[in-house]
Amino acid sequence: MIRYAWLFCLLLPCAASAEQPNWNQFRGPAGDGHATAVNLPVELSETKNLVWKTAIRGKAWSSPVAWGDQIWLTTAPEDGKQLSLLCVDFKTGEIIKDIVVFDNPDPAFCHGMNSYATPTPVIEEGRIYVHYGSAGTAAVDTASGEVLWTRRDLPCDHFRGAASSPIVFEDLLIIPFDGFDVQYVAALNKKDGTTAWKTPRTFDFGTKNGDNKKAYCTPAVFEVNGSPQLVCPAAVATETLDPRTGKLLWTVFHGGMNASARPLYGEGLIFITNGMGRMVAAAPPAAGSDEAEVAWESSKGVPKKASLLLIDGLLYMAADTGVVSCVEPKTGDVIWSERLVKEYAASPLYADGRIYLFGREGEIHVLQPGREFKLLAETKLANGFMASPAVVDDSILVRSTSDLYRFEKP
Repeated sequence: MIRYAWLFCLLLPCAASAEQPNWNQFRGPAGDGHATAVNLPVELSETKNLVWKTAIRGKAWSSPVAWGDQIWLTTAPEDGKQLSLLCVDFKTGEIIKDIVVFDNPDPAFCHGMNSYATPTPVIEEGRIYVHYGSAGTAAVDTASGEVLWTRRDLPCDHFRGAASSPIVFEDLLIIPFDGFDVQYVAALNKKDGTTAWKTPRTFDFGTKNGDNKKAYCTPAVFEVNGSPQLVCPAAVATETLDPRTGKLLWTVFHGGMNASARPLYGEGLIFITNGMGRMVAAAPPAAGSDEAEVAWESSKGVPKKASLLLIDGLLYMAADTGVVSCVEPKTGDVIWSERLVKEYAASPLYADGRIYLFGREGEIHVLQPGREFKLLAETKLANGFMASPAVVDDSILVRSTSDLYRFEKP
C-alpha cells in the first residue's frame, strides 16, 4: 500500500496541470487572451522564474506564436528594407531559423509608434502564415523554412504602417486592409494563396480624408445564432461578414478611426473599441436585420491599442493612459479603476486565475480578477512592451522591444 500511495503522490502534480494548446495566433487559441495553463509563475523578472532570454534583432511589435517546440516571430530593421521570420527553440532560446521572407527596397512610411513587422503570424501544423501589410503575405513551411507561396499584389496605403493580424478560418486566411486609399477585407486560400473572396467596405465614412478611414484591427469569428460570423472593426463602423463567402451580414456604427483591438463576444454582446478611446457594446441583430443596436458606449478608461479581457462576467481594460479598469459588461459601469503605469500598448493576458499586464516601460503587474482591486505582484524588465504575451505549457513567453523571454517556475 505504501508503494501505491507513493506513486499516487508522484502523479498528483501531473493531474493538477492543464496542457496549454499551441499558441497559434494573436491573443491565443480562442483569440481572447485566455490561456488554459494552471501552473504559471506569478513573478516575472530578470532574475526570478527566468528560463532564458534571447535578443531579437530589429524593431517589431508582432507577438510570438508557438507550435510544439518552435516559437515564431516576425521582425524587420527600423528602415523596413527586409521583412523576416525567426524561429526560436522553446527549450533553449536559440534562434534556429532566420528567414528573409521579403526584400523591401522601397518601404512605405511607417510611424515611429508602429513597426514594419507589427502583424502577428498565424501558425498551424507544418505551416506559418506571415503578413506585413501590402508589403507582402506568405506561407512558410515550418520544418524546412521554405516559402511556399507569396502575395504582393494586395494594394493598400496604410499611411502609418500596417498592424492588422491575419486569422485562419477553415481553409481561408482572412486579412483586413483598411488604409488611407482603400478599405476591404480579403480571404486567401491557405493552400496556394489565391483569392477566395474580397469584400470592400460598403458604408459611408462621412469624410474624404483618408487618414480618418484607417484601421488596424484583427478580426474575429464568433458563433452567433448558430452560424459563424466574421466581425471586422474598421473606422466609423464595424462590419460582420459570412467568413466563407465575404457576404455582408450586418453593420454597427460607432465612429472613430484607427481601431486596433480585437473584438470580444460574451454576455450576448460584442465589445468593440476604436483608436480614439471609445468603445461600444453591440447586440448582434436577429436574423433578417442588417444593423445592430448599440447597448451602451463609453470613453472611461478605454484603450486605444490594447485588446480587452472578459473573465467570469466582468470586463477588464488596460488603457494607453496606464489606467486598468474593471467594468460591468452589460452596462459599462466602472467597478474599479487604478493607474498602474505611464502607458499600456500590449494586450493583457488571463492565465492560471490571474491577469498579467505589461507596460510600455517594462512594468509587469499581476492582478487577481474580481470586483475588488487586488495586486499580486509587481516587477520590471529591462525594456518595455508593445507585443502581447503568449503561453506554452507552463511557460509565459514575453517579447519586449529588444528580447524574447521564457518564464517558468523552477
